[in-house]
Amino acid sequence: MSATAPYAGPSPIRRPLAAAALLAALVSLVFGLLLAGAGPASAHAALTGSDPADGAVVDTAPKEVTLSFSEAIAVGDDSIRVLDPSGKRADTEAEPEDLSEGSTVRYGVALHSGLPDGTYTVAWQAISADSHPISGAFTFSIGAPSDTTVALPSQEAGGGPVGVVYDIARYAAYGGFVLLVGGSAFVLVCWRGGATALPMQRLVVRGWLTLTAATLVMLLLRNPYTGSGKFADAFDLAGLQSVLDTKPGAALVSRLLLLGAAALFIAVLFGTYARREDEREKKDLTFGLAVGGGVVATGIAATWAMSEHASTGIQANIAMPVDVLHLLAVAAWLGGLASLLVALYRTPDIGSAAVRRFSAVAFGSVVVLAATGIYQSWRQVGSWSALTGTRYGQLLILKVALIAVLLAVAWFSRRWTGRLTDSAVASEDVAEEEPASESESVSADPERAAQLARQRAALTATKKKRIRDADPQRSGLRRSVLAEAAVAVVLLAVTTMLTSTEPGRTEEEAAGGTPSASAPAAGGPVNLKMPFDTGGQNGKGTVRIDIEPGRTGSNDLHVWIDGSDGKPMDVPELKLALTLESKDIGPLPVVPDRLAEGHWSASAVQIPMAGDWKIDVTVRTSDIDQVTIDKNAKIG
Repeated sequence: MSATAPYAGPSPIRRPLAAAALLAALVSLVFGLLLAGAGPASAHAALTGSDPADGAVVDTAPKEVTLSFSEAIAVGDDSIRVLDPSGKRADTEAEPEDLSEGSTVRYGVALHSGLPDGTYTVAWQAISADSHPISGAFTFSIGAPSDTTVALPSQEAGGGPVGVVYDIARYAAYGGFVLLVGGSAFVLVCWRGGATALPMQRLVVRGWLTLTAATLVMLLLRNPYTGSGKFADAFDLAGLQSVLDTKPGAALVSRLLLLGAAALFIAVLFGTYARREDEREKKDLTFGLAVGGGVVATGIAATWAMSEHASTGIQANIAMPVDVLHLLAVAAWLGGLASLLVALYRTPDIGSAAVRRFSAVAFGSVVVLAATGIYQSWRQVGSWSALTGTRYGQLLILKVALIAVLLAVAWFSRRWTGRLTDSAVASEDVAEEEPASESESVSADPERAAQLARQRAALTATKKKRIRDADPQRSGLRRSVLAEAAVAVVLLAVTTMLTSTEPGRTEEEAAGGTPSASAPAAGGPVNLKMPFDTGGQNGKGTVRIDIEPGRTGSNDLHVWIDGSDGKPMDVPELKLALTLESKDIGPLPVVPDRLAEGHWSASAVQIPMAGDWKIDVTVRTSDIDQVTIDKNAKIG
């Protein structure tokens, strides 16, 4: 429904121009404030370093492996596992030791003594402070790299079928909250007569049922969602107990308790309140329900704010109440929109005054959403690069675009609202009049009277529907509100995805962090050009290699192969190896992935120390034609 004030004032030409100007100003303000600087923020925790570093080759076996994170995390007994080349545990299997100091978050696990040379795999899994599971894996080598039977996990924590069901429940929870809170507010603020309308009662009750069921599913799946990823563990009592001891588990239990209070609120709203006829008593009850319902709705919204993104990072004490206001405004706008849609399609009695009151509520909700959304965007994104270069930022752009579409459609709804009259309702009231003579003739037969009453009710409902459908203003308003509701469904889905996506500010911080415990040596991009000849047909060509940034630590490696005619050339096999002969390090194998014809790439190639590295390139052009060429390059 319209997110602007009731129809009145400026001319039809100036109204769209003013709306467009307001929308442009809001969008500019949102993205402009994203450039404002701020201190470091954290939301999803991210691995910022390790010792040994990913891909490092160490001369002697370390006594422990340590991992550093961008924010506080929750760990368990198996949160950090170190596996030898055969897949056996190389760590002591004790709970990770907290080695944090000041703002540095670091955990470590002790290793067995006398570990043999070879490649070791470190697999880790934890829960970040904003309740989302995180995981990863990397390798390091003792002495020299070796083959390993350990396969790095392809599924991230929180993924798989359990993750899909959990995400569906998360979306359903938001949807149920919107219908429950928005529908109740619509009845109390915009259309008190809706308390007696069965479709409105069903809408609010279904919102309560959806939110309750989704919360129960999330509580049961929380253990496998953050751990094993197996549905069977949903009924593990020990796992459930461990969930209850966490912040997300406490928030879900609190939500269930508040939903019990919400059930009592619904019973009063559609029971005692709906039957109350004395206007003074009804007014007092309206105030009581508004206060009680507002407290319950705020409490339910707080269960999200206190356990997700708003609860961690910079200015958490401000971010949490802002997040509560944001959620309540979303519910009032989108839930009220759903209620209006149901009222327009299923109940012929709603009048123009109720529609205009919702227009004012929607306008206030959009103002609150704009203010709180700007703050949240600044807090979670913080820069243009994070806005355009991270998934969170791209989803945020999509959300703003959907809001713009929603406001554009709402403008048409506002126009229909201004034309809406209650003439159809008056005609419906006339249709409800009962001929006195017929009533008196059957008064002696209660059964016959009941039968006629049902027939008259059905006839009256049919007449009301016919009159309602014939009203062009209501038909136009129904169509535009239906379009708004369709956009709102997509908008709610995008909002749900944002809550489970690592914020752009944190993603950039993690990407900018060094993967090693010490600062990398300075360096520059390495560019090599190496001709080759495998001796077979079409066996001549040139290999071009780029290594960026060309320093110790993580590097991106690109390989291009050109044929003798200068055109891109594909080969059946391409392998590289890096050797630092002065330190007896290597060869470190690199197997790049094919990106396009004649172009291969490998990311996160680890250069453990600076030096004059020999780069061996093996090119195979047929089943029997192969050659290995090499060239030295100064790295770091």
